[in-house]
Amino acid sequence: LAQKKVVKNIKVGKRPRRFVLTADGSELWVTNELDASVSVVNTADHSVKATIKFAVQGMREADITPVGMAMSADGKTMWVGLGRANHVAEVDVASKKVGRQVLVGKRAWGLTLGPDGKTLFVANGLSDDMTLVDTAAAKALKTVAVGRVPHTVLVK
Repeated sequence: LAQKKVVKNIKVGKRPRRFVLTADGSELWVTNELDASVSVVNTADHSVKATIKFAVQGMREADITPVGMAMSADGKTMWVGLGRANHVAEVDVASKKVGRQVLVGKRAWGLTLGPDGKTLFVANGLSDDMTLVDTAAAKALKTVAVGRVPHTVLVK
């Protein structure tokens, strides 16, 4: 930043959309909307250390379009919105393994965790609603109408 120069261009998947830096700053997670994946970049040497692929039963890979992410306060879990696949996926940060998936609304893309980490708020852009997910149970609690084409969720 001090030199205002690009240090390195890092090749990730197709159409990188959002990113989240881990609490210790060692990893940068990048969603690849047109690649059904997340790239994990090592910030020390700027290399891609892992690529996490997503699959949803009954969905074509082209319909799995990751965009938004939200990391748990303890840094152990990353929630990833799978876009047109209408699901969110739980990913273990240490192992980079995809765990449980939760069916939400159409085009899940904006994700935010509540302050206590117990509720994941998911903006569903094509169903004009938001789904609240119980993170412990990995279960949708309810879906509420929020207006046209919601994009981002802010929780205080």
